[in-house]
Amino acid sequence: MTSKGDLTKARLAESMLELIQTSGYSGTGLNAVIEHSSAPKGSVYFHFPDGKEGLGVAAVGLAEQQFEALIADAAASAPGPADAARAVIEALATIVGDSDFRLGCPVSVVTLEMGAENERLRQACAAAFESWIASTSRLLEAAGIGADDARSLATVIVSTIEGAVIVSRARRSTQPLMAAADVVAGLIEQRRYTVGGAR
Repeated sequence: MTSKGDLTKARLAESMLELIQTSGYSGTGLNAVIEHSSAPKGSVYFHFPDGKEGLGVAAVGLAEQQFEALIADAAASAPGPADAARAVIEALATIVGDSDFRLGCPVSVVTLEMGAENERLRQACAAAFESWIASTSRLLEAAGIGADDARSLATVIVSTIEGAVIVSRARRSTQPLMAAADVVAGLIEQRRYTVGGAR
């Protein structure tokens, strides 16, 4: 059974995650997290004795888990890796568009803001990106693509998605994400039928 303390800690991390997406890491203060989460003021330092940095790491970890789940759901329901990748990107496009382009990838936000200033946050972001690349690579390998090719293509896919999210928010249009879905799906199909891929 989840304890009240665990629920409070999770609520604080979720609030930090949402606020990072809308206000950035630097623009998110602890008081804003407390107000957003409706958590007792003393609970922040009780659950996160290292303060904002610890909350930031927890938020990045939560984002990592959420995107991992999105990949897993797509892989389970799609007939192949190209369709799974398209489903993931279309889901992201819906999230970005429905938020009026206020929500993006919190991991890229923290990386851009703090990657050169805070090694702990940089490592948390690097671990999140690595988990997504690894998950995508496993999906590609399961479709018959060799391990090295799968790893390289997975890196390109995750990087393309991250860039498309940023451009979509800047242009206030999901078209860059939809274009990315077409390109990524095409790359996967092409790689499956080249040397080292499925025939």
